[in-house]
Amino acid sequence: MRYFIELSYRGTAYHGWQTQANGCSVQTTLEAALTKRLGKPMYVVASGRTDAGVHASQQFAHFDVNEPLPLTEAFLYSINCILPEDIVIHRIFPVQENHHARFSAIFRYYQYRICRQKSAFQSGLTYHFRPVLNEAIMNDACQLMLQHTNFQSFSKARANVTHFNCRLDFAYWERIDENTLTFHIRANRFLWGMVRTIVGTMIEIGQERMNLDQFEQIILSRDRNKAGRAAPANGLYLVEVGYPQGVCSAPDSRNKINGTNSNQSLS
Repeated sequence: MRYFIELSYRGTAYHGWQTQANGCSVQTTLEAALTKRLGKPMYVVASGRTDAGVHASQQFAHFDVNEPLPLTEAFLYSINCILPEDIVIHRIFPVQENHHARFSAIFRYYQYRICRQKSAFQSGLTYHFRPVLNEAIMNDACQLMLQHTNFQSFSKARANVTHFNCRLDFAYWERIDENTLTFHIRANRFLWGMVRTIVGTMIEIGQERMNLDQFEQIILSRDRNKAGRAAPANGLYLVEVGYPQGVCSAPDSRNKINGTNSNQSLS
């Protein structure tokens, strides 16, 4: 039987999602908790591999077992008690055998959060960047970017992919208050390091160190060396993963943990 897990995590203490030979990962930590609770070795597959220090307010993973699980509140609570405080499972639910956390997903939605003011409570959760940014010009760059599909210029050079095409659904900057900016971007797929490199390049635009023509030339060049430096990982969040209708069932009240559950919409 195949089950999906909906979870969230603060990525500060982890070397990314994927199991690492020389560091603690979210995948390794989650698998260890499931193994301890179920009494047999468990392996999970995520919707995507977040980098070291990147957070997720909504992530999905799947795993397979031979027998049905007791999907009670007590069962989920027991797994969350094994997990550290910076990883939380919101629900576990059965899916069809051919449903895949990664390959069945139809979009991923990320946010990148920048704050001009240092905060004692947001350390590691936002990018503290003091210079004033012109979000109007940055949004013009977003509109320009939406006209393109090849984003090789924003991918790490060692990316092991067959192509660099991504379908962007939207990309825009939102001013939350005078000190806080959030970048929103959703696509069917993302390249390795893509969002952080786009943000780092747009910060150059926001400081008026780069114009829109130069930005488009970077996209057309398909050369990572032309783009800006990647923004730090601590401001990046995976906030929603979308699936076709019927893959992710509606949240069940039995699967709530301490009265919490994800309120992210799925499609």
